[in-house]
Amino acid sequence: MRTLVTYSTRTGNTRKIAEGILEIMPEGADIFPIEEVPSFEGYDFIAVGFWVDRGTADENTRKHIIRIKQKQIGLFGTLGAYPDSDHAQRSMENVKKLVHSDNQIIGEFMCQGKIDPRLTEKFATLPADHPHAMTLERKVRHEEASKHPNEEDIKNAQTVFQEIVRQIKF
Repeated sequence: MRTLVTYSTRTGNTRKIAEGILEIMPEGADIFPIEEVPSFEGYDFIAVGFWVDRGTADENTRKHIIRIKQKQIGLFGTLGAYPDSDHAQRSMENVKKLVHSDNQIIGEFMCQGKIDPRLTEKFATLPADHPHAMTLERKVRHEEASKHPNEEDIKNAQTVFQEIVRQIKF
């Protein structure tokens, strides 16, 4: 089985998860940032990593994920919100809609990740009535996000992807 782990990252969060997933993939698996993947051809399974931007995959991932055809896929993402939040669930559903219908999505994983400090600073300057203004709740979430992805997140991703690999059909 030829396996590819690919990812897009802005702050390094998704790369960390991708590298953890690579550790449990079959020997000979390749890893590339998504914009450096030479071709998706020749791979049986592709793990696609993204960071959440405005409720879906980041632009680089969106551009490339639509090019994947007739593959078995595992999706993984990072976001500043809690991974069990409605926002995280809606974001993953939006990413799944990008995947061409002739692919098979075998599994998915989402975890919290550090938020770009520039974004946190921007939220702090917004007026209190703005929907993204820095509230106490948002500040607490940003502080928690700064601790992720951590070793537990990486182990959880590995567990999910070990199960995905077990389900792959040739």
